[in-house]
Amino acid sequence: MAAGVLVLANVTAASGDLIDAIRLRAEKGPIELTLLMPGKGPGIAGKEAVRARLDEALAAWRDAGFEAEGVCGDANPMDAVAETWDPHRHDEVIVSTLPGQTSRWIQGDLPSRIARLTGAPVTHVVANDMRPEPQAGPPPEHESSPLGPLGVLGWAGARK
Repeated sequence: MAAGVLVLANVTAASGDLIDAIRLRAEKGPIELTLLMPGKGPGIAGKEAVRARLDEALAAWRDAGFEAEGVCGDANPMDAVAETWDPHRHDEVIVSTLPGQTSRWIQGDLPSRIARLTGAPVTHVVANDMRPEPQAGPPPEHESSPLGPLGVLGWAGARK
């Protein structure tokens, strides 16, 4: 019998690191995948706003050899999981996030909160391949003050 794996991802849904993690999980035994992508706002319109990204991610998964059901969820990832989680259908959760402090999901300790909500094992995948490229080049030029470093004295405004 295949294990039901609920995968929660947003901008990282098509990342190579996530697909590699799914591949590693599939090596342990058969799985049935559900990709849950939180919406971009309230209601049906918010859920449908991510439909194109969800379809692109599912296509990338198919190219990697994985079939999955796709679900557009609530904009709040915890609410999305609460609405989608079915203990009769899902056995574990994979949460994919951006790296480091750029991820609000990491800042909010989302993987641990989902583990408490579901009571299921949660694997946290960091999509390092989605890390933004460092900005190279000279620093931006700033307008110089005619007073030089004394220009900060003008910050206080005119005194009477």
